[in-house]
Amino acid sequence: METSPVKTVQQRDAERLIGKLLRTGVILSALLALAGGIIYLREHDTIPDYKVFTGTDAEYRHVTKILAGAMRLEGAAIIQLAVLVLIATPILRIIFSVIAFAIEKDYLYVTITLIVAAIIFFGMFSGLGG
Repeated sequence: METSPVKTVQQRDAERLIGKLLRTGVILSALLALAGGIIYLREHDTIPDYKVFTGTDAEYRHVTKILAGAMRLEGAAIIQLAVLVLIATPILRIIFSVIAFAIEKDYLYVTITLIVAAIIFFGMFSGLGG
C-alpha cells in the first residue's frame, strides 16, 4: 500500500495535539519554577555558599514527597515539581506518538517509538546512569 505525501486530517490533528502538549508542558513547568522560586526566596533569606555543592534535600528526591511538599507550598518542592513536569513532557509526547501511529496503523513507527520509549525508561529506572 502506497502512502500519499499529503498529510491526512488525522495526522495533522495528532501533530497539533502533540504540539499543544509540548507547549503546555514547557509553559506549566516554567510557571511552576517561577512560583517555586519566588516562594523559595521568601522562605530563605540567607546567602548560599556557592563554594560547596550540597544538592537537593533527601525529601525532594521522591515523587510522593515532592508532591506532598508542593501541596504544602514549599518553594523547593515546587521547583522540583517543575523539573518533573519538564521531564515528563517529552515522555508524554512519546506515548501520544505511539497512540497516534497505532491509530494510523503505521506499525513501523509504532515499533521504532516503542524502542525509543524502552531505551528512555531503561535509562530512567535501571540506575546505571549514576
